[in-house]
Amino acid sequence: MKRTWKATRGGGSFGPLTGAPFDVSAFLAQPLVARLATTGPVVRPVWYLWEDESFWVFTGPWSRLPDRLARNPVFELVVDVCDPGTGVTRQVVASGQGRTVPFDTARARRKLVRYLGPNESRWDARFALGESATESGALWAQLVPDVLRVADLSFTPSAAWADEVMARD
Repeated sequence: MKRTWKATRGGGSFGPLTGAPFDVSAFLAQPLVARLATTGPVVRPVWYLWEDESFWVFTGPWSRLPDRLARNPVFELVVDVCDPGTGVTRQVVASGQGRTVPFDTARARRKLVRYLGPNESRWDARFALGESATESGALWAQLVPDVLRVADLSFTPSAAWADEVMARD
């Protein structure tokens, strides 16, 4: 089985993400935490939405990300999982250019439902999507990868180690 795979944006689109060692679209549809790196280097954990071949991240005046992207739009973003109990170890590493764009409430709702569930009345007040979101100066960082590197580095854990890890949960 092929363990690594690379896609380069050609003609403005990646096209179908076939040939990768796992279903990249399904992996990126999970509510995982990504790490976003900009110049400095500065690395920050982020919730993201993978949509329209871009990673979408909340930002605004509370963050230095808009200024960093304006000065130098180059970014790297990593989404990965590593489960020592099962051995599942997968990663998607994206490299490209980012920019800020106006806040889109419908897109924000799609993102937050992934992380907080469908019942907005149960969300923490910080995530309210009413007028306060746009009044706060919320923006989107649209991170458009030129390259996606995908790797499945999964392994077979020893039975004793897997039992120990599962016992901790």
